Amino acid sequence: MDTAFSRSDNDELIQVITPDGQRAEPTEYSELVADVTVDKLQDLYEDLVVVRRIDAEATALQRQGELGLWAPLLGQEAAQVGSARALHRDDFVFASYREHGVAYCRGVDPTEMLRFWRGSTQSGWNPYEYNMTTPAIIVGAQALHATGYGLGMKFDGAEGAAITYFGDGATSQGDISEGLGFAASFAAPVVFFCQNNQWAISEPVTVQTHGSIAERGRGFGIPALRVDGNDVLAVLAATRTALSRAREGSGPTLIEAVTYRMGPHTTSDDPSRYRPAALDEEWKQKDPIDRIERLLGREGAMNDAFRARVKERADATAAELRRGCLGTVEPGPMALFDNVYAGPHPLIDEERERYAAYLAGFEGVQS
Repeated sequence: MDTAFSRSDNDELIQVITPDGQRAEPTEYSELVADVTVDKLQDLYEDLVVVRRIDAEATALQRQGELGLWAPLLGQEAAQVGSARALHRDDFVFASYREHGVAYCRGVDPTEMLRFWRGSTQSGWNPYEYNMTTPAIIVGAQALHATGYGLGMKFDGAEGAAITYFGDGATSQGDISEGLGFAASFAAPVVFFCQNNQWAISEPVTVQTHGSIAERGRGFGIPALRVDGNDVLAVLAATRTALSRAREGSGPTLIEAVTYRMGPHTTSDDPSRYRPAALDEEWKQKDPIDRIERLLGREGAMNDAFRARVKERADATAAELRRGCLGTVEPGPMALFDNVYAGPHPLIDEERERYAAYLAGFEGVQS
């Protein structure tokens, strides 16, 4: 087994930047991100800030009744941005329902992210335009989709890899185990990326597993990495390592990005009912954006002009997001039959006609 993956789970997390914004001791992983110059580090910082602003605006829109639901990512920005920026264009992302930051990095229009949660579309965006699936609500199912797609890439001799995202709670689903087992057996080019945010809705990760999630991957014979999920450079390095293995034909890798969900599981959840406030305060000290801001400050790259530029970009993105959401043309009842099949289908045609006749029966009826 690769030496990079043979560590004990008791070892410290892979870390390139400490919580107080200093460079950690040089390792093989810091060498993997040696190409990240100060300018590129500023770009990563901007990504983190804009993604958090998108999340905050979407949460506000849900509270104002404009979205049916939203799954906040507050606190998990580095895990998403760091991994997404390691991807190539021909890699394919299989997301869960919280990867808004990954979607942003893949170029998805933020307004398109909201249409699914507003109920104005059956999907959200064209997955093949961005090489990323729309939100998967069935917990863990995306691991099977990624494994199947990865196998197809392998058999077709295609370049690239598949990556699938899921939370710590999803690792208790059979779909994740099936995906890991199948990918291991057939050396599928898949990266299993677990955002261990410590809570599966109201249950802590210690209820989900008495070991580490990385250990579960090793149980299937899959090399695993545990990384500080609030360290964007460490996540970038770990994901580059896993993707390199996949592309060279060495099979799957499991990454456990240890992070924290600062907000609710979704906007229908109240974390104060099951989570101590002291724990929130502890993790605030590890905030992924503060960490990069401190590092940039130490390296003389955090000034008022840069802050203003990033804030302007974030505010403009949020304003466009709100305009796009409120300006969405809601689909009519007959849109229900669109895109059920790739082409015309006599059964759908019949059902469309019958439903149209049913709706016509209400014309002129006053409520």
